[in-house]
Amino acid sequence: MAGTRGYHHGDLRRALLTAAAEVIEESGPAALSLRDLARRAGVSHAAPAHHFGDKAGLLAALAAEGFDLLAEALHEAHGGGLLEAGVSYVDFAVRHRAHFEVMFRPDLYRADAPEVVAARERSGAALHAAVAALPAGRGTSGDPQGDALAAWSIVHGFATLWNAGALPADVGDDPRAAARDVIHRLFKLR
Repeated sequence: MAGTRGYHHGDLRRALLTAAAEVIEESGPAALSLRDLARRAGVSHAAPAHHFGDKAGLLAALAAEGFDLLAEALHEAHGGGLLEAGVSYVDFAVRHRAHFEVMFRPDLYRADAPEVVAARERSGAALHAAVAALPAGRGTSGDPQGDALAAWSIVHGFATLWNAGALPADVGDDPRAAARDVIHRLFKLR
């Protein structure tokens, strides 16, 4: 019964998302194909299409999962304020490189998919909450939207540079410690 072997898989959707993340970490999103994912998961070549429709659908699911994971990380860090939220953002980007790479490339997936929109809003709200919790005059300009954009730009830029290996060697090998130092400097949170 070789034709049914893939349907005894357990959680095929999860297995396909995991395999997609592995491919993206190895070779980037351009190398991703549903046929290769099916082969990796040991299922028929039609199985991924059954769950996601096409590559854009699979990447939308991966992006939504990434935004949810990011929102969770930011919420967990909320007690530590903007500093810890920023460190958590960088930590997320390093630990979930494939998600991070896809999430901010809406040209790769259906950015208007309801699950993506909802997850993106949750992660954005978590970042805005960390900025809003800053005491007045403590790294803020009085413009909450602008402050949130500045905070996001700083941590996202740092995370992108870290993942690309583009930072100087003297930054060290601990992304959390290096991010903490950068955030301290730019938002004067010491």
